[in-house]
Amino acid sequence: MKRSFLVAAVSAALVSLAPVPAGAIVLKPSRAPAARKAPAAPAKTAKAKPAAPTSSKRGVPYFGCLVLDADTGRVLFRDKADRVAYPASVTKLMTLLLVLEDIRAGHYTLNERMVATVRATREEPSIVGIRPGESMTAKDLLISIMVKSANDAAVVLAENSSAIRAGRRGQITSDDLPTFIARMNARAKELGMEHTKYVSPNGLPPPKNNPKRGFDESTADDLAKLAMVLVAMPETFDYSTLKMATVTDGAGNPLKMVNHNNILVKDKLKILDADGRSMVDGLKTGYIDAGGSSIILTGTLNGRRAIVIVLGSDRAAMRDNEARRLMVDALGALGG
Repeated sequence: MKRSFLVAAVSAALVSLAPVPAGAIVLKPSRAPAARKAPAAPAKTAKAKPAAPTSSKRGVPYFGCLVLDADTGRVLFRDKADRVAYPASVTKLMTLLLVLEDIRAGHYTLNERMVATVRATREEPSIVGIRPGESMTAKDLLISIMVKSANDAAVVLAENSSAIRAGRRGQITSDDLPTFIARMNARAKELGMEHTKYVSPNGLPPPKNNPKRGFDESTADDLAKLAMVLVAMPETFDYSTLKMATVTDGAGNPLKMVNHNNILVKDKLKILDADGRSMVDGLKTGYIDAGGSSIILTGTLNGRRAIVIVLGSDRAAMRDNEARRLMVDALGALGG
């Protein structure tokens, strides 16, 4: 499918992403547990627990949330979906999109070997541990960002994408990473992600030596537009469905990894159909201290696909439980 046609199709579907009246909401918000009457305080009262959330971009059970029918763009549930959050490694989905579009356009193939710079190897964990001058294939780097959420792999993809498109295969310059980030922002603008700002290809917080760089920012409303494009590309699921994977690292050794999407890999959180198969097949999790735990979850039932976006949960377990509950409800509403 040509990019122009894909954008037009997705844009048409996203008309319904505008706020919906209360009567149109299909799903129900999470109910907080009933308050328990506190026991009588002893003579010496204990110190009060610190209040949650611990950051202005974190919330209980989330900072912002959106659930939609991926086939039509119809909103099933939204709560604070226009609040600007710090999506953390969910940012890597835009990196995935640009690389997949590069490959579709013929700029390079999945077998392209992409070389690591010193800058790429200085990224904080999670990482694949590639060293300066080493290389990995584009396919293994994509697996690494989607399964292991490798921050160094995201920078290697970003820098090499820019260099190859500029006709400098394997010759990285200091301008290549900023060029890729500019493309991320331009693509976001094309998709109508009006409240999104990218400052990295991986979602890491600003480094201590450059705090003014700021954070990657987006909203649940905006990220729904990105997710809609990605789920319309079959190759997305070559990476997002992998529960475990083994890639060849920069030194030529096998590197095993497990997907960070707990709802995809942990038995107690899996969402299974009547045949025992997982209904969840993506997309991406993220966490930074300032922005809490986030996820874009997608899955299908009886041919109907739902997308759940939970941003800024105060804890990972809270994020997973809320996203899982909303996905079960959404699939039940759409395909049950």
